[in-house]
Amino acid sequence: MAERAVSGVVAAARAADPASEVHDLLGSKVTTGELTQLTSPSLFGDRSVVVIRSAQDLTKDVIAEVVAYAKQPSEDTVMVLAHPGGVKGKALVDGVKKAGAKVITISKVTKAGERLEFIKGEFKRAGRNISGDAAQALLDAVGNDLRELAAACSQLVFDSEEKTISATAVARYHKGRAEVTGFNVADSAVEGRLAEALEQLRWALGTGVAPVLLVSALAGGLRSLAKVGSAPRNLRGGQLASHVGMPPWKVDRVRRQLNGWGPEGLSRAIQAVASADEQVKGGGADPAYALEHTVQVIVANRTGR
Repeated sequence: MAERAVSGVVAAARAADPASEVHDLLGSKVTTGELTQLTSPSLFGDRSVVVIRSAQDLTKDVIAEVVAYAKQPSEDTVMVLAHPGGVKGKALVDGVKKAGAKVITISKVTKAGERLEFIKGEFKRAGRNISGDAAQALLDAVGNDLRELAAACSQLVFDSEEKTISATAVARYHKGRAEVTGFNVADSAVEGRLAEALEQLRWALGTGVAPVLLVSALAGGLRSLAKVGSAPRNLRGGQLASHVGMPPWKVDRVRRQLNGWGPEGLSRAIQAVASADEQVKGGGADPAYALEHTVQVIVANRTGR
Protein backbone atom coordinates (compact mmCIF):
# COMPACT_ATOMS: atom_id res chain seq x y z
CA MET A 1 0.00 0.00 0.00
CA ALA A 2 2.94 2.30 0.65
CA GLU A 3 4.31 1.46 -2.79
CA ARG A 4 0.91 2.20 -4.27
CA ALA A 5 0.87 5.60 -2.56
CA VAL A 6 4.30 6.44 -3.96
CA SER A 7 3.31 5.26 -7.43
CA GLY A 8 0.16 7.39 -7.24
CA VAL A 9 2.15 10.56 -6.59
CA VAL A 10 4.60 9.74 -9.38
CA ALA A 11 1.75 8.99 -11.79
CA ALA A 12 0.05 12.28 -10.95
CA ALA A 13 3.28 14.20 -11.56
CA ARG A 14 3.83 12.49 -14.89
CA ALA A 15 0.21 13.04 -15.88
CA ALA A 16 0.82 16.77 -15.43
CA ASP A 17 4.04 16.54 -17.46
CA PRO A 18 4.69 13.24 -19.28
CA ALA A 19 8.27 14.33 -19.95
CA SER A 20 9.10 14.45 -16.23
CA GLU A 21 12.23 12.49 -15.38
CA VAL A 22 11.91 10.14 -12.40
CA HIS A 23 14.89 9.58 -10.08
CA ASP A 24 14.27 6.57 -7.82
CA LEU A 25 16.82 6.53 -5.00
CA LEU A 26 17.58 4.43 -1.92
CA GLY A 27 18.14 6.42 1.27
CA SER A 28 21.41 4.73 2.21
CA LYS A 29 22.87 5.51 -1.24
CA VAL A 30 22.07 9.23 -1.41
CA THR A 31 25.23 11.31 -1.02
CA THR A 32 25.68 14.84 0.25
CA GLY A 33 25.01 17.34 -2.54
CA GLU A 34 23.21 14.84 -4.78
CA LEU A 35 19.78 16.16 -3.82
CA THR A 36 20.80 19.75 -4.62
CA GLN A 37 21.92 18.63 -8.05
CA LEU A 38 18.70 16.73 -8.77
CA THR A 39 16.38 19.50 -7.59
CA SER A 40 18.20 22.41 -9.24
CA PRO A 41 16.08 24.22 -11.86
CA SER A 42 16.78 23.05 -15.40
CA LEU A 43 17.88 25.52 -18.07
CA PHE A 44 15.38 23.85 -20.39
CA GLY A 45 12.49 23.96 -17.92
CA ASP A 46 12.40 20.16 -17.53
CA ARG A 47 10.43 18.82 -14.58
CA SER A 48 11.55 15.95 -12.40
CA VAL A 49 10.34 13.57 -9.69
CA VAL A 50 12.74 12.52 -6.94
CA VAL A 51 11.68 9.43 -4.96
CA ILE A 52 13.75 8.50 -1.90
CA ARG A 53 12.87 5.09 -0.50
CA SER A 54 13.96 3.94 2.99
CA ALA A 55 14.34 7.61 3.86
CA GLN A 56 15.17 6.65 7.45
CA ASP A 57 18.62 5.62 6.20
CA LEU A 58 19.58 9.09 4.96
CA THR A 59 22.67 10.54 6.62
CA LYS A 60 22.41 13.53 8.95
CA ASP A 61 23.85 15.91 6.33
CA VAL A 62 21.44 14.72 3.63
CA ILE A 63 18.49 15.00 6.05
CA ALA A 64 19.49 18.62 6.60
CA GLU A 65 19.46 19.15 2.81
CA VAL A 66 16.03 17.55 2.46
CA VAL A 67 14.51 19.63 5.26
CA ALA A 68 16.03 22.80 3.83
CA TYR A 69 14.64 21.94 0.40
CA ALA A 70 11.20 21.20 1.86
CA LYS A 71 11.08 24.73 3.26
CA GLN A 72 11.68 26.20 -0.22
CA PRO A 73 10.76 23.56 -2.79
CA SER A 74 11.23 24.02 -6.51
CA GLU A 75 8.15 24.29 -8.70
CA ASP A 76 9.89 22.03 -11.21
CA THR A 77 10.48 19.12 -8.84
CA VAL A 78 8.21 16.75 -6.95
CA MET A 79 9.91 14.98 -4.05
CA VAL A 80 8.54 11.81 -2.46
CA LEU A 81 9.97 10.42 0.78
CA ALA A 82 9.05 6.88 1.85
CA HIS A 83 9.57 6.36 5.59
CA PRO A 84 8.49 3.22 7.49
CA GLY A 85 7.75 5.01 10.75
CA GLY A 86 9.58 4.48 13.98
CA VAL A 87 12.29 6.50 15.70
CA LYS A 88 15.02 6.25 13.07
CA GLY A 89 14.91 9.28 10.82
CA LYS A 90 12.38 11.06 13.06
CA ALA A 91 14.23 14.36 12.58
CA LEU A 92 13.54 14.05 8.85
CA VAL A 93 9.84 13.34 9.35
CA ASP A 94 9.38 16.15 11.85
CA GLY A 95 11.34 18.57 9.70
CA VAL A 96 9.44 18.04 6.47
CA LYS A 97 6.10 18.00 8.28
CA LYS A 98 6.92 21.35 9.86
CA ALA A 99 7.88 22.65 6.43
CA GLY A 100 4.38 21.81 5.19
CA ALA A 101 4.93 18.54 3.35
CA LYS A 102 1.83 16.53 2.51
CA VAL A 103 1.76 13.29 4.50
CA ILE A 104 0.11 10.04 3.42
CA THR A 105 -0.12 7.69 6.39
CA ILE A 106 -0.32 3.96 5.69
CA SER A 107 -1.59 1.84 8.55
CA LYS A 108 -0.38 -1.74 8.67
CA VAL A 109 -3.11 -4.24 7.88
CA THR A 110 -2.99 -6.94 10.56
CA LYS A 111 -6.56 -8.10 11.15
CA ALA A 112 -8.67 -10.38 9.00
CA GLY A 113 -11.47 -7.80 9.03
CA GLU A 114 -9.10 -5.16 7.66
CA ARG A 115 -8.08 -7.46 4.84
CA LEU A 116 -11.72 -8.04 3.98
CA GLU A 117 -12.23 -4.27 3.84
CA PHE A 118 -9.16 -4.03 1.62
CA ILE A 119 -10.68 -6.57 -0.78
CA LYS A 120 -14.00 -4.73 -0.87
CA GLY A 121 -12.13 -1.46 -1.46
CA GLU A 122 -10.29 -2.95 -4.43
CA PHE A 123 -13.56 -3.82 -6.15
CA LYS A 124 -15.07 -0.46 -5.27
CA ARG A 125 -12.12 1.30 -6.92
CA ALA A 126 -12.86 -0.70 -10.05
CA GLY A 127 -16.55 0.24 -9.95
CA ARG A 128 -17.67 -3.23 -8.87
CA ASN A 129 -18.81 -4.94 -5.67
CA ILE A 130 -18.10 -8.26 -3.98
CA SER A 131 -20.39 -10.14 -1.62
CA GLY A 132 -19.28 -10.78 1.95
CA ASP A 133 -18.97 -14.54 1.50
CA ALA A 134 -17.07 -14.07 -1.74
CA ALA A 135 -14.60 -11.70 -0.07
CA GLN A 136 -14.03 -14.26 2.68
CA ALA A 137 -13.58 -17.03 0.11
CA LEU A 138 -11.04 -14.94 -1.77
CA LEU A 139 -9.10 -14.20 1.42
CA ASP A 140 -9.11 -17.91 2.32
CA ALA A 141 -7.96 -18.87 -1.17
CA VAL A 142 -5.25 -16.29 -1.77
CA GLY A 143 -3.90 -15.62 1.72
CA ASN A 144 -2.84 -12.47 3.55
CA ASP A 145 -0.35 -10.89 1.15
CA LEU A 146 -1.89 -7.60 -0.03
CA ARG A 147 -0.09 -7.65 -3.37
CA GLU A 148 -1.49 -11.07 -4.16
CA LEU A 149 -4.95 -10.04 -2.97
CA ALA A 150 -4.85 -6.91 -5.14
CA ALA A 151 -3.76 -8.96 -8.15
CA ALA A 152 -6.53 -11.51 -7.53
CA CYS A 153 -9.13 -8.75 -7.26
CA SER A 154 -7.90 -7.19 -10.49
CA GLN A 155 -8.06 -10.55 -12.27
CA LEU A 156 -11.60 -11.19 -11.07
CA VAL A 157 -12.71 -7.76 -12.25
CA PHE A 158 -11.18 -8.46 -15.64
CA ASP A 159 -12.50 -12.01 -16.03
CA SER A 160 -15.95 -11.75 -14.48
CA GLU A 161 -18.92 -9.87 -15.89
CA GLU A 162 -20.83 -9.87 -12.60
CA LYS A 163 -21.58 -6.45 -11.16
CA THR A 164 -21.28 -8.02 -7.71
CA ILE A 165 -18.64 -10.75 -7.58
CA SER A 166 -20.07 -13.94 -6.05
CA ALA A 167 -18.49 -16.78 -4.11
CA THR A 168 -19.13 -18.97 -7.15
CA ALA A 169 -16.92 -16.74 -9.28
CA VAL A 170 -14.17 -16.84 -6.66
CA ALA A 171 -14.36 -20.65 -6.49
CA ARG A 172 -14.24 -20.87 -10.28
CA TYR A 173 -10.98 -18.93 -10.53
CA HIS A 174 -9.24 -19.77 -7.27
CA LYS A 175 -10.32 -23.25 -6.27
CA GLY A 176 -7.31 -25.17 -5.03
CA ARG A 177 -4.93 -22.27 -4.71
CA ALA A 178 -4.93 -22.11 -0.91
CA GLU A 179 -4.52 -25.84 -0.63
CA VAL A 180 -1.29 -25.64 -2.57
CA THR A 181 0.28 -23.68 0.28
CA GLY A 182 -0.49 -26.47 2.73
CA PHE A 183 -2.11 -24.24 5.33
CA ASN A 184 -5.63 -25.27 4.38
CA VAL A 185 -4.54 -28.89 4.68
CA ALA A 186 -3.42 -28.16 8.22
CA ASP A 187 -6.59 -26.22 9.08
CA SER A 188 -8.83 -29.00 7.80
CA ALA A 189 -6.83 -31.64 9.69
CA VAL A 190 -6.79 -29.89 13.07
CA GLU A 191 -10.50 -29.09 12.69
CA GLY A 192 -11.28 -32.77 12.11
CA ARG A 193 -12.38 -32.59 8.46
CA LEU A 194 -10.67 -35.76 7.24
CA ALA A 195 -12.10 -36.09 3.73
CA GLU A 196 -11.45 -32.43 2.96
CA ALA A 197 -7.92 -32.56 4.37
CA LEU A 198 -7.02 -35.62 2.29
CA GLU A 199 -8.50 -34.08 -0.86
CA GLN A 200 -6.51 -30.90 -0.33
CA LEU A 201 -3.36 -32.89 0.44
CA ARG A 202 -3.64 -34.84 -2.80
CA TRP A 203 -4.27 -31.61 -4.72
CA ALA A 204 -1.13 -30.08 -3.24
CA LEU A 205 1.00 -33.13 -4.00
CA GLY A 206 -0.45 -33.34 -7.50
CA THR A 207 0.50 -29.74 -8.24
CA GLY A 208 4.09 -30.25 -7.18
CA VAL A 209 4.21 -28.92 -3.62
CA ALA A 210 7.18 -30.39 -1.77
CA PRO A 211 6.11 -32.85 0.96
CA VAL A 212 8.45 -31.13 3.42
CA LEU A 213 6.42 -27.92 3.09
CA LEU A 214 3.20 -29.77 3.83
CA VAL A 215 4.75 -31.33 6.93
CA SER A 216 5.85 -27.86 7.99
CA ALA A 217 2.29 -26.54 7.61
CA LEU A 218 0.89 -29.40 9.69
CA ALA A 219 3.54 -28.87 12.37
CA GLY A 220 2.83 -25.14 12.42
CA GLY A 221 -0.88 -25.72 12.91
CA LEU A 222 -0.31 -28.06 15.83
CA ARG A 223 2.30 -25.78 17.40
CA SER A 224 -0.21 -22.94 17.31
CA LEU A 225 -2.77 -25.13 19.10
CA ALA A 226 -0.18 -26.05 21.72
CA LYS A 227 0.87 -22.44 22.31
CA VAL A 228 -2.64 -21.09 22.74
CA GLY A 229 -3.85 -24.15 24.63
CA SER A 230 -1.05 -23.94 27.20
CA ALA A 231 -1.23 -20.17 27.71
CA PRO A 232 -2.37 -18.85 31.13
CA ARG A 233 -6.15 -18.78 31.32
CA ASN A 234 -6.26 -15.24 32.65
CA LEU A 235 -4.76 -13.76 29.46
CA ARG A 236 -7.17 -12.19 26.99
CA GLY A 237 -7.03 -10.22 23.76
CA GLY A 238 -3.77 -8.40 23.15
CA GLN A 239 -2.08 -9.89 26.22
CA LEU A 240 -2.69 -13.41 24.95
CA ALA A 241 -1.57 -12.49 21.43
CA SER A 242 1.65 -10.99 22.81
CA HIS A 243 2.29 -14.01 25.03
CA VAL A 244 2.00 -16.56 22.23
CA GLY A 245 3.59 -14.36 19.56
CA MET A 246 0.64 -14.29 17.16
CA PRO A 247 -1.56 -11.54 15.73
CA PRO A 248 -4.96 -11.30 17.50
CA TRP A 249 -6.92 -12.55 14.47
CA LYS A 250 -4.85 -15.74 14.39
CA VAL A 251 -5.28 -16.29 18.13
CA ASP A 252 -9.06 -16.09 17.66
CA ARG A 253 -8.90 -18.64 14.88
CA VAL A 254 -6.67 -21.04 16.85
CA ARG A 255 -8.94 -20.80 19.90
CA ARG A 256 -11.84 -21.95 17.75
CA GLN A 257 -9.71 -24.78 16.36
CA LEU A 258 -8.84 -25.92 19.89
CA ASN A 259 -12.41 -27.11 20.35
CA GLY A 260 -12.24 -30.89 20.55
CA TRP A 261 -8.55 -31.12 21.41
CA GLY A 262 -6.99 -32.41 24.63
CA PRO A 263 -3.34 -32.46 25.75
CA GLU A 264 -2.83 -36.18 25.12
CA GLY A 265 -4.35 -36.11 21.66
CA LEU A 266 -2.32 -33.06 20.74
CA SER A 267 0.85 -34.76 21.96
CA ARG A 268 0.20 -37.84 19.82
CA ALA A 269 -0.55 -35.69 16.78
CA ILE A 270 2.71 -33.77 17.19
CA GLN A 271 4.62 -37.05 17.48
CA ALA A 272 2.98 -38.25 14.26
CA VAL A 273 4.09 -35.10 12.44
CA ALA A 274 7.63 -35.53 13.77
CA SER A 275 7.64 -39.07 12.37
CA ALA A 276 6.31 -37.82 9.02
CA ASP A 277 9.03 -35.18 8.92
CA GLU A 278 11.66 -37.90 9.19
CA GLN A 279 10.00 -40.02 6.51
CA VAL A 280 9.64 -37.24 3.91
CA LYS A 281 13.30 -36.30 4.43
CA GLY A 282 14.51 -39.71 3.33
CA GLY A 283 13.57 -41.98 6.22
CA GLY A 284 10.59 -43.50 4.39
CA ALA A 285 9.87 -44.93 0.96
CA ASP A 286 6.62 -43.08 0.23
CA PRO A 287 6.26 -39.44 1.37
CA ALA A 288 2.67 -39.23 0.09
CA TYR A 289 1.61 -42.23 2.17
CA ALA A 290 3.40 -40.81 5.22
CA LEU A 291 1.52 -37.54 4.85
CA GLU A 292 -1.87 -39.19 4.37
CA HIS A 293 -1.28 -41.39 7.40
CA THR A 294 -0.28 -38.35 9.47
CA VAL A 295 -3.42 -36.45 8.50
CA GLN A 296 -5.49 -39.47 9.56
CA VAL A 297 -3.66 -39.64 12.91
CA ILE A 298 -4.19 -35.93 13.53
CA VAL A 299 -7.92 -36.15 12.90
CA ALA A 300 -8.24 -39.37 14.93
CA ASN A 301 -6.54 -37.82 17.96
CA ARG A 302 -8.95 -34.98 18.44
CA THR A 303 -10.63 -35.58 21.81
CA GLY A 304 -13.53 -37.98 21.46
CA ARG A 305 -12.40 -39.30 18.11
